[in-house]
Amino acid sequence: MAIERLLEIIEEIAAGKYSNDIMELTRDDQPESVRAIAEAMGLMMVKVEAREYRLELMIKELEELNEEIRQGTVNTVSAMAHALAARDVYTEGHAARVAGLAVQIARQIGLNDEEVEYVRLGGILHDIGKIRFSDRLFDPHDAKNPPEVVKEILSHPTTGVEILHDLDFLGPALDYVHCHHERPDGKGYPRHLKDEDIPLGAKILAVADAFDAMTTDRPYQKGKNPEVALSILKKYAGTKWDKKCVATFASVINGQGALTP
Repeated sequence: MAIERLLEIIEEIAAGKYSNDIMELTRDDQPESVRAIAEAMGLMMVKVEAREYRLELMIKELEELNEEIRQGTVNTVSAMAHALAARDVYTEGHAARVAGLAVQIARQIGLNDEEVEYVRLGGILHDIGKIRFSDRLFDPHDAKNPPEVVKEILSHPTTGVEILHDLDFLGPALDYVHCHHERPDGKGYPRHLKDEDIPLGAKILAVADAFDAMTTDRPYQKGKNPEVALSILKKYAGTKWDKKCVATFASVINGQGALTP
């Protein structure tokens, strides 16, 4: 009967299954009461679909706006990181290089695109805590830093997290900033975490950071060639740096022909 079919279609609509079946019951050969209800249901269905479509558009616009805000914030904080170069010419380009190396390691290890992006952000921002360094840190000094300078250096991961902690979209990248100087043997800083407690992204950054630091000229030392820097990473893999990350990094740069196997 028409009324039974009408009830079936109404149940389907209530369950979220929209179709044109309701239109069959609006024909002139249907009972007037059934036809009136079917026409009302059809009109209601059209209005609901229109509202859902508008809602989808609003959500899409909101997502696009959030992405613009996110990217604008990242660019602003990245500009702060680049400002470090104005204080210390020897670190110019360091954050970008570390981020680039870390991305290659992360991809080689098999992280997905979202995870790789967090590693990249961690690389760009890993030294942001140095913004608060006093000028004395950038004064000429020997390879052995004065105690007060050492204290400032050891504080920069924690300071970085304090600067960035309100940026929720950074997700695990905040932990990477906080932990990129931790060591598998527990002798790193600032919290002396051991291997299993250090996030993988931070381990990746530690290798990329160390390699770039060793191969860059500094006031107190000339940069080492890549082969020597890699040999140091391998020598201390498992104590200073994560074994898997060092091995992966070696395969990355050997695969690029940057080093001889």
